[in-house]
Amino acid sequence: MAEELTPETPEETEEQAIKQRKNGLYPGVSDELAENMKSGWADTELRGLEPITQADKTAARRAALSARFPGERLVIPAGNLKTRSNDTEYAFRASTEYAYLTGDQTQDGVLVLEPLAAGGHEATLYLLPRSDRENGEFWLDGQGELWVGRRHSLTEAEQLLGIPAKDVRELTAALREATGPVRAVRGHDVGIEAALTDKVTAERDEELRVHLSEARLIKDSFEIAELEKACASTARGFEDVVKVLDKAEATSERYIEGTFFLRARVEGNDIGYGSICAAGPHATTLHWVRNDGDVRSGDLLLLDAGVETTELYTADITRTLPINGRYTELQRKIYDAVYEAQEAGIAAVKPGAAYRDFHDAAQRVLAEKLVEWGLVEGPVERVLELGLQRRWTLHGTGHMLGMDVHDCAAARTEAYVDTTLAPGMCLTVEPGLYFQADDLTVPEEYRGIGVRIEDDILVTEDGNRNLSDALPRRSDEVEAWMAALKG
Repeated sequence: MAEELTPETPEETEEQAIKQRKNGLYPGVSDELAENMKSGWADTELRGLEPITQADKTAARRAALSARFPGERLVIPAGNLKTRSNDTEYAFRASTEYAYLTGDQTQDGVLVLEPLAAGGHEATLYLLPRSDRENGEFWLDGQGELWVGRRHSLTEAEQLLGIPAKDVRELTAALREATGPVRAVRGHDVGIEAALTDKVTAERDEELRVHLSEARLIKDSFEIAELEKACASTARGFEDVVKVLDKAEATSERYIEGTFFLRARVEGNDIGYGSICAAGPHATTLHWVRNDGDVRSGDLLLLDAGVETTELYTADITRTLPINGRYTELQRKIYDAVYEAQEAGIAAVKPGAAYRDFHDAAQRVLAEKLVEWGLVEGPVERVLELGLQRRWTLHGTGHMLGMDVHDCAAARTEAYVDTTLAPGMCLTVEPGLYFQADDLTVPEEYRGIGVRIEDDILVTEDGNRNLSDALPRRSDEVEAWMAALKG
C-alpha cells in the first residue's frame, strides 16, 4: 500500500495547506511541482446522466418522512470513515437511514430536509465535491482523487440522485446558525452532532430513528427485487462452498469463509454480516465467526451467510450440510426435526397472522421432539410455558430482513414483534437445535451437534414466498444436491 500524505477533515483541507505524513520520504512540495500539478488535465465531467433506478422510490420515502415531521429540520448523515489501525480505515458503508432515503453511499454525505413556510420540506444533499485541483488536494490529500479514486461532482450527483447538492464543508457552520426544531440521526457523524448539540434532544432524535426503522417494515418493489437478487447470489455462494469442501478439509473453516466472500464481492457489495462457517461442535455456537476450526468428514457444517447487494440489501440464509455428503442416522434425525419445525414456521407466515405465530409454531415442534426423545420432561405445554426447550434452541425463530440483516431493529415493540404480518414484509424463519459439547443432560452422541435451517420469506397478498428456495432444505434433497455439485 502506497504511503500518502496526511489526510485532513473537509474543513481543515479548505482552511489550511495539506500537511505531509510524518516520516514521509518527500520533505515538501516545490512551487514548480505544485504549479505543474494544477494544469494539463482533461475535462472528465460526466454529462447527461440518467437517474438511479430507485430515484422515484427514494423521493417517495423522503416525502413520507416530510409528512411525518412537518415544520422540523431533519438531518440524516451517511457517516465517516472509521480507523482500523493507525492510518488505514475500514471499508466505508453508508448508514442505512441515509442510503434508504437517497440511494447514495458516499462517505461524509448528509441529507438535510429543510422545512418550508408553505409546508413540506426542501431536500438538499451535502456532499464532498470533486477533489480540488487548485490547492493540490487531489494528489496530496489521503482522500484525494489520485489516492482513492474519483468522486462525483455535485452536478453529477444531482443528476443521479434527483436531489439538489451542495458542498458538505459548508454544512456544520450553517447548522450551528440554524434556528427552529431539529432532529438528527445519531451515531454516524460526530461533526454533525457537535454542530447540533444545543439544538436537539435524545428523545426527539430517537423518535426520528424509530420512525425510519418502522418505515422499512414494508418493502417496496425495488427492495423486493434487491432481496431476490441477494438470495440468488447467496445460493450461488453456497454452491461454491460445497464444491470446495475437500479443500476446506485440508485447511480450515477459513477456506469456506473466503470462498463465500469471493462470491459476495463479485456479485454484490460485500457480505451482509460476518459469515458463520461453523464445522463440527462450532455449529453449537450461534454466532461463530472466528472460522478458524477444522473441517472434518463425518461432521456437519452450519453455514449462515448472506450476500449484500450493491444497493445494500442482504440475504440471510443458513444450511447445515454433511461435510462428506451424507448425514448419519442421528444427524438426520436432528436435522429432520429442525426441518419439520421450519416447515411449521413458514406455514404460519401470512398476511393478518400475528408476527409471533411463526416462532410459536416452530418452537412447538422442537419442544415436541425434545419430549419425544426423552431430553426434557413433558407435557409439551409445560415445556413451552417454562421455556425449557430454550436450553437447546436458545434464540428466536426469525427477524425482519432488508438493508440490515436484523432490519428495523429500532422499531417499537408494538410495530414489530407485537404486530400482524402484512404484504411486503420480509423475515427469516430459522429454527435450530444445538447440543453443546459439554452438555451432560443429553446422551453423549448428541453432544457437539448443531443444526439450523434458515430461509428468507416474503409476505404476499395470499400467503408467502420463499425467496431462498433455490437451495434445497429436505435432508435427502440436500444430499442429492451436494452429490450433483461434487460430480
